[in-house]
Amino acid sequence: MKLNIKTIINTVLFPVTLIIASSAYADMSQQKYFSELESIANDSFRSEENIQRNAFRHPAETLTFFGLEPQMSVLEVWPSKGWYTEILAPFLKTNGKLTLAQFSQDTGEFRNERSVFWAKISAKLQQQIEENTDYFGQVSLVELEPPLLVNATTEQFDMVLSFRNAHIWNEDGHLQATLQTLFNALKPGGILGMVEHRASRLSDIASSASNGYLDEAYVIAAAQSVGFELVATSEVNANPLDSKNYPRGVYTLPPTLAMGAEDKDYYVAIGESDRMTLKLRKPIE
Repeated sequence: MKLNIKTIINTVLFPVTLIIASSAYADMSQQKYFSELESIANDSFRSEENIQRNAFRHPAETLTFFGLEPQMSVLEVWPSKGWYTEILAPFLKTNGKLTLAQFSQDTGEFRNERSVFWAKISAKLQQQIEENTDYFGQVSLVELEPPLLVNATTEQFDMVLSFRNAHIWNEDGHLQATLQTLFNALKPGGILGMVEHRASRLSDIASSASNGYLDEAYVIAAAQSVGFELVATSEVNANPLDSKNYPRGVYTLPPTLAMGAEDKDYYVAIGESDRMTLKLRKPIE
């Protein structure tokens, strides 16, 4: 069920202007892992294309902000081609545990076209992991068919990470239900780290953007409605050049470049989308 924008303002626990904002990406206790994450993000195992995206996605800064530590049990939700998996897996392989929440490999007649497409992408990533265990280590799999998380137990993970998935859950009408599932999968005190395309804020009761963007207050309210508490927000993935008003929404921008050659240089110059970065916690009690 989608949240009404007016409801958001009445249900968010404190005004957006008072939300804990962080231009830094983590407290000092987490800084010791930043260099290791940055080194992995630039490792020669990764393609040059993926390394170039570091400039827009800021993986070391983002993961440090979330408080990632090498001994954690981490769930990465819908990793797609594994851009973040290439960083998370080697970081966690010795003392921690990485689990991927993938699309079901069931391609039966009742599966929609999008799910079948992403199931194929999931299978390719799994093959890459199995062929490069020295790099990735042992990575576990569960299935997320929103809002259901299959083969995972409650209170299993120290951290759940979701990169640019919430707009899909919202479009399909189950943002809150999926967030509830992720809440249940976290241990008490566990962290949900979210990065999502951010809509333009017009006023306290309205926002505007084309396809693929979400209002930041809306996402926070949805998370709070299922029990999460907001720890902090960060502007590490902000992009002030993103006007959020394009012919094919956020997919007009890199890396998708949905308009093809049309005005390509213009969209490349803008770069990837303006993104909210949210650190949320499941309360201990």
